[in-house]
Amino acid sequence: MSGLREISIIATPPEQRLAIKTFVMDYDETVIREACLREIHRGGQMYFVHNEVKTIQRMAEELTNLLPEAKIAFAHGQMGEMQLEQIMRDFYHQRFNILVATTIIESGIDVPSANTIIINRADKFGLAQLHQLRGRVGRSHHQAFAYLLVPERKYISKDAGKRLTAIEQLDTLGAGFSLASHDLEIRGAGELLGETQSGLIDDVGFNLYTEYLNRAIKAIQKTSDKSGADVIDHTQQAANLDAPLPTEISMGVAALFPDSYLSDIHLRLVMYKRIASAQNAEELKELQIESIDRFGLLPDEGKYLFRCTELKLQAMPLGIQKIDVDDEGGKIEFAQHAAVDPVTIIELVQNQPRVFSLQGPTILRINKDLDEIDLRFSFIEQLVQHLTATEGRV
Repeated sequence: MSGLREISIIATPPEQRLAIKTFVMDYDETVIREACLREIHRGGQMYFVHNEVKTIQRMAEELTNLLPEAKIAFAHGQMGEMQLEQIMRDFYHQRFNILVATTIIESGIDVPSANTIIINRADKFGLAQLHQLRGRVGRSHHQAFAYLLVPERKYISKDAGKRLTAIEQLDTLGAGFSLASHDLEIRGAGELLGETQSGLIDDVGFNLYTEYLNRAIKAIQKTSDKSGADVIDHTQQAANLDAPLPTEISMGVAALFPDSYLSDIHLRLVMYKRIASAQNAEELKELQIESIDRFGLLPDEGKYLFRCTELKLQAMPLGIQKIDVDDEGGKIEFAQHAAVDPVTIIELVQNQPRVFSLQGPTILRINKDLDEIDLRFSFIEQLVQHLTATEGRV
């Protein structure tokens, strides 16, 4: 999956730009007053972020009582468009000192004279939000300050504490990528193969998913010199390349390397990838010999993994999309233009009506007790070999 996107990091700040000094502290009116007066006395402006619309006016009134020397206004996204625009114009032209606002200022605001920001209840914000909000100040050559106000540390969550520590420590210029990495560590990178993943990969199958992904990446790479619309079009058509799609195999057994056989999860995933990428039976046989040589005799689950993969290699050229079999039988699903002579399938149904039946034009049902696993594999392997012997494009 490493071909999706190349990353370039912009770590060189504009000339004369200074890093924003960041402080995390408890809510303290004395600190707020000192920070505001320092900015006002040097002719600057400041933001006070209070992200609750219903109490933002009361917050502005409290600041007015605390700072009678300052001119204060408030703004939030529920205001009318004309009213909001006028407030922002007045702030830009320095008609007042302090703007009490919600996260509406998070992006797209560039006021060079604003060089201090106070963020109330900073523990409720995500790391990316804090980084964006902090970036609203310090947009000139003046030293900027960011104060992140929180309640007592014992009242904030563990993850919130990690976010605040990260934003406080990484206050150097060009620290965005490092902050993103910290955010990934705190929130987690998601789970592609586990039970808690939120997509449909369980239905698609990991092999098919990676195959589609690789094809889409190659299609994009081939069209890198064309317009974005062409790239999207080729990406959507990536699944229609000439190579056959991998067959999804489900034999009702665990086909894997158990922890007791191969405990290193990274090495286990590497072996899975190599097995899934095998192009023919010879490569698969070499991988099986290598596994035995490196890790010992294969357990039953490992043997089933190699048999399923070999079965996939045999079924793919035939245009078999899915083999789903358990102890009570199952089905084989063909593509619309499978490379199998339809007469062969009809003969199977006619000669063994108790075993085979058709379910629509593309599904062959198997009605047979296959409770023994070896018998199940042998039956399907022989069936695929029989279809291969009579292969013919329809």
